[in-house]
Amino acid sequence: MAKLLQLLEQDCTLTPEQLASMTDMTVEDVKAAVKRYEEDKVILGYQAIVDWDRTQREAVTALIEVKVTPQRGEGFDRVAERIYQYDEVESVYLMSGGYDLIVIISGRSLREVARFVGERLSTLEDVTGTATHFILRKYKEKHVIFERQEKQEREWIFS
Repeated sequence: MAKLLQLLEQDCTLTPEQLASMTDMTVEDVKAAVKRYEEDKVILGYQAIVDWDRTQREAVTALIEVKVTPQRGEGFDRVAERIYQYDEVESVYLMSGGYDLIVIISGRSLREVARFVGERLSTLEDVTGTATHFILRKYKEKHVIFERQEKQEREWIFS
């Protein structure tokens, strides 16, 4: 069953027939397993990995390190839940090291991200510090390598 989950994580567009042949399962077993994984919240959703740099969409992605004061009996869960409720927030992770949480957000501009950090995130009661890092270029995400765009030939005009 772990093989089935790995295949779905790599490419969720595989058909039950393809998955069956790749896992030595029957098509019916694949369909039943996927349904059970969805019901048990093992599979939480399906997403495409998009190279937004190849589109017309202007966006900025930031990784924000956040220091927080853990709450008695709840640890970091309450503040993490409060942070992940914001629409801008794509991901929140509890981390080891100098910061407690990593928050990944997207916005239309550097200013929009800065406003989120300054007005929403850093003003939360339990947040004691932040460090923001802007993602300049993605090379690989979720095991998918982002291919370089072909360099356009320059046209030289001499007069």
